[in-house]
Amino acid sequence: MTSDYALPQLRDRGTVAPKTAYLIASGDLRESANVAGWPTQQALEQAIANAFARQGWSVVRAHGVDPDTGHGFISSQRMGLDIFTSIPPDAPLIVAEAVWQYSHHVLAGLRTHRGPILTAANFAGEWPGLVGLLGLNAGLTKMGTPYSTVWSVDFTDEWVHDRIGEWIATGGIRHDESHVRAFPPVESLAASPEVELGRALATQLQTDKAIIGVFDEGCMGMYNAIIDDELLNPLGIYKERLSQSALYAEMQRVDDDTADAVGRWLLDAGMTFKLGTDDATELTERQLREQYKMYIAALRISDDFGLDAVGIQYQQGLKDLTPASDLVEGLLNNVERPPVTSRDGSRVLWEGKALPHFNEADEGVAADALVTNRVWVAMGLDPATTLHDVRWGEEFDGQFVWVYEISGSVPPSHFENGYADAVGWRQGPVFFPAGGSTITGVSKPGEIVWSRLYIAGGELHLDIGRAAAVSLPAEETSRRWQATNIEWPIMHVVLHGVSRDQFMARHKANHVQVAYAPDAATADAALLAKAVAFAELGVHVHLAGEVNV
Repeated sequence: MTSDYALPQLRDRGTVAPKTAYLIASGDLRESANVAGWPTQQALEQAIANAFARQGWSVVRAHGVDPDTGHGFISSQRMGLDIFTSIPPDAPLIVAEAVWQYSHHVLAGLRTHRGPILTAANFAGEWPGLVGLLGLNAGLTKMGTPYSTVWSVDFTDEWVHDRIGEWIATGGIRHDESHVRAFPPVESLAASPEVELGRALATQLQTDKAIIGVFDEGCMGMYNAIIDDELLNPLGIYKERLSQSALYAEMQRVDDDTADAVGRWLLDAGMTFKLGTDDATELTERQLREQYKMYIAALRISDDFGLDAVGIQYQQGLKDLTPASDLVEGLLNNVERPPVTSRDGSRVLWEGKALPHFNEADEGVAADALVTNRVWVAMGLDPATTLHDVRWGEEFDGQFVWVYEISGSVPPSHFENGYADAVGWRQGPVFFPAGGSTITGVSKPGEIVWSRLYIAGGELHLDIGRAAAVSLPAEETSRRWQATNIEWPIMHVVLHGVSRDQFMARHKANHVQVAYAPDAATADAALLAKAVAFAELGVHVHLAGEVNV
C-alpha cells in the first residue's frame, strides 16, 4: 500500500572530514552588542583555528556572517536550531565565546548533539566572553550534557595546546579540581554556636517558608539561573512570578516629588553623579528620576506580595522602556538607604534592613542571598551582599587578582566610605539604550565569603570558599577598569587556595556571590554557619580552596 502522506524530508547533515571540528558562536539578543563585539570574536576564532592547525586539525565555521547585520553570531534560538540541522550530529564541535551570549540560542542543539563539545573563550576583559563561557558551561551542566572547556589569552600557550590535544585524542579534558572537597556531615562537626545557628536557620526557613519575587524569569538566556520549583521548594523557598510590566506600571504611580526625595537623600549621603544633558549618551536628571521611581515601586510591590527577596531581570523588555535597574539593585541590598513608605504613608518599608535583590533574576543568587542575609543578620554583621560577574583577572605583585564587576550595582557599604565613595555613571548605550545610573566605585579591602548555588545531576550544589578583596594602586585599578567597564563597580579579589585555572574549570555560573566580614575569623565562622544551613536544607555543599571549618 502506497502512502499519500507528505512525509517530512530531513536534511542531509553530511559526514565529518577527518581531523575536522565545527565551530559555532552564540551571541547576544541585542544586535548592538553583537555588532560591537564581532571584531573581538573574529580574533578569537582565528586564534582557535591556529591552535587546532598546530595539532594538524581544521576548524570549519558552521554558520556564516549575515551580510545585513555584519556579524556571525547566532542571535536567536530559532537561528540556533536551524544551524544545527546542517551540523553532523557526531562532529567534534567548538562553541567559541568572546562576548556575553544568550545560552538558549544554542542549548537545544547542544542537548542532542552526540559528538564531543568544547567550549572556549579568550581570557580577556574587553568583552564579557569569560562571563558568557561560564554561563554556557553552567547551562550544559544543569541539563547533563557532557562538555569540555578551555580558555586562553591568545591560544598560543602550552597549557591550552595540551588541553586541546587531550580533547582531540580522547573527546574530553580533565582539569585539576583538587582544591574542592565535600563539606563533612553536619552531625560529625564539633558543637559550636555557628553549627547551632546554621541548623536553626535551616529549620526556620523550611518551617516558616520564604517567597522570592521574580520579575520575568529567564529572559537573559541564563538557563542556569532558573532553579526549578521542585528543587527550591524543599528548601522552604517559593517563587512569586511577577511581570516587569507591573513594575513599570507601578513606577507611573509614583509622583515626581516622592521620587526626588530619594535623590536628595542620596546627595545628602555623599553620592555623586556624572551628569550631562544628552539622554542618548549621558546620564541625565530625567533618567535618575525614573530610577528613583523604580526603587520605590520595587519596594512597594515587594511589600504587596510579602517578599523575602526580589529580582529584576531588566535587560530585556524594560531596557526599551526605562533607565537601568542597577541603581535600584545596589540600594535594595544596602541596610542604609533612602526610606520608602507604604502607599498610605503609614510604614517605612524594610526600615533599617536590606531587601536582598538578586540581579538579572538569577535564582541561584536568590537562594544564596536569602540565606546569606539571615546568617549575617543573626551574627550582627552587615548583610549587604551582591553577585559579581567573573569578568577577568591578571597577575599583580606575585598573585593572581581577579576583576569582579557587575552592571547591577553593588551596595554602597561595600565601599570604604560608603555613599561618599559611590559615583553614578551612565550605563553604556550598547547594552542600555535608555541609560540610567550605576553605583560604581572600588570595593574596599577586606575578608569575604564567596559562593555559588547551581544545579548538577538534577540536584542543588553549593560551592563556597574564602577570599580577600584587596587594594591595588590607583593606576592599576584604572588600567583594569579601562580594560573592562569603568562605569561598573569593581572588586579586586584574591581567592584563598584556588588558582585561576582551577576556578575556571570548576565554577558553574557566570556569577559569584560575595559578602564581607570584619576579619578572617568572623568570615570563617560565617562561612561555617552558612554551609551548615545549606547542608541541613539538603544541598550538596563543597568547600573550595583554603577553608577553616
